[in-house]
Amino acid sequence: MAQRFDVLVIGGGPGGYVAAIRAAQLGLTVACCESNPYADPKGEPRLGGTCLNVGCIPSKALLHTSHLFAEAAHGFAAQGISVGAPAIDVPTMIGRKNAIVDQLTSGIRGLFKKNKVTLLKGHGAFAGGGEGAWQVRVGEETVAAGQVIVATGSRARHLPGVPVDHKLVCDNAGALDIDAVPKRLAIVGAGVIGLEMGSVWRRLGAEVTILEALPDFLAVADADVAKEAAKLFRKQGLDIRLGVTIGEVKTSKKGVSVAYADKTGAAQHLEADRLIVSIGRVPNTDGLAAEVVGLKLDERGRVEVDAHCRTNLPGVWAVGDVVRGPMLAHKAMEEAVMVAERIAGQAGHCNLDTIPWVLYTSPEIAWVGRTEQQLKADGVTYKAGRIPFAANGRALGMGETAGFVKMLADARTDRILGVHVIGANASELIAEAVVAMEFGAASEDLARICHAHPTLSEVMHEAALACDGRPLHF
Repeated sequence: MAQRFDVLVIGGGPGGYVAAIRAAQLGLTVACCESNPYADPKGEPRLGGTCLNVGCIPSKALLHTSHLFAEAAHGFAAQGISVGAPAIDVPTMIGRKNAIVDQLTSGIRGLFKKNKVTLLKGHGAFAGGGEGAWQVRVGEETVAAGQVIVATGSRARHLPGVPVDHKLVCDNAGALDIDAVPKRLAIVGAGVIGLEMGSVWRRLGAEVTILEALPDFLAVADADVAKEAAKLFRKQGLDIRLGVTIGEVKTSKKGVSVAYADKTGAAQHLEADRLIVSIGRVPNTDGLAAEVVGLKLDERGRVEVDAHCRTNLPGVWAVGDVVRGPMLAHKAMEEAVMVAERIAGQAGHCNLDTIPWVLYTSPEIAWVGRTEQQLKADGVTYKAGRIPFAANGRALGMGETAGFVKMLADARTDRILGVHVIGANASELIAEAVVAMEFGAASEDLARICHAHPTLSEVMHEAALACDGRPLHF
C-alpha cells in the first residue's frame, strides 16, 4: 500500500522545507520530496534548494571574505592599521563557503527528524488523484496526500545558444566555485546576482565588466538609490555598460569573447577570462506533470495561485519562485508558513507589499514598499525624508559614510509607503521599516521611538523626522 500523508511538499528549498516543518508543528503528518544533490559527494539529495546550496548563503560567505580582503587592502591604513599587501587563497575561501553550506543542509535534515517530517528521495511529479487524495510519483514509488504543496523553485535562465560549462561560462552556481581570481571577468546582467558576484571578484582583483540590456541601472529600485549605487559601484571599479544587446559568444582556450551592440547600436566586443550569465530565473515546472491533473500554469510557466497560494485544484498549493511575486527566499518562507497554517485551519497570511529586497553589495542596498517613481506615476501625494549616513556618528566611526536612508510617507495620513536604504548594514536596518509598514505605522511613529545612540539605526530615526521637516542632526 502506498504511503499516505496529510501533506506532501514537492521540493526541499526555503519554501518547501519551511512548509514541511510548520505543517508538522501543527500536528499534520508530513513528507517532503527532494531529488537535487547539488554536487553532493555521495549523490544524496540536498535540502535547502538554490538559496542554501548555490545562492543566498554561499554568495554571502564569499561576499564577506572579499569584503575583509578589500578592507585589508584599502581600508585599514586610514585607521592606522598596517598589515602589508593581502593575498587571497581562493581554494580556502571556497572550502569555507562549502563547509557553511554543508553545516546548514545537514541542519535542515536534523530539523526534519526533530519535527518528524519524512524525507522522500526523488523527483516529485503528479500521477493522478482519487479517494480524497492526490497521487504523486516520487522516484520509484507513488505516495498519496490529502494536501500537496508545490515548492519546486526556479533555475537560472541561460543565453540562447551559449552552453554553460561552469568553467569559462558560469551561471549563479558556477560563479560560486571559480577556482582562481580571473584577470578579466565579464558578467551579463546587472541584477542582484551580477552585482554581488561582480563585487566579490572585483574586490579580489579582477577587472569586471557588466553588460546590462536595460537602459536604466537597477530599474526595480528607487531612482535615487539606483543613481547613488551606480556612482559608488563605478567608483569602486565596476565597469557597468547599459542598454546593450548581446550577440555571439565564443569560447576558446584563451577565454571568452562577447560580441554586443552598445546603446547607440554600434558593434562592440569584450574579451574576458570568464563569463557569468545572470539574466534572471525561470520557474521549475518541467517534470511536475502538471498536465496530468490539470494544474494551471501561466504564460511564463509559473503555477497560478490566488492571494493565499491556492492553485486551481482543491488541496493543491504552490509557494516561492514557482509562483508570482519576487523570487526571494524569505518571500517563499512567508508563503510556506501561511499555507501550512491555512491547511491546519488557521488564518496565516503573507503581505507581498512588505517583502523586503536586499542587495549585499558594498554598500548594501535594501528597500521595502513603493518607490518614489511609482508614487508619482500613481498620482499619490507623499512627503519624503532623506538623511545621509555621513551625518551619523556611528557611520563616521566605522568609516562607512556612503549612502542614505529615504522614507516616503502619505502626505495626508503620514502612513509609511516605502523605505529605501543604501549604506552599511542596510540589510539589517530595513527590518525596522518592514515591522512599521506591516502594522500600518506612520513616519511620526518611528520619529517618536527612542533609538540607541550611537547606532546606524539613528539614520532611520532622522529620516522619519525629516518626513515632517524636523531632523535633529542634519
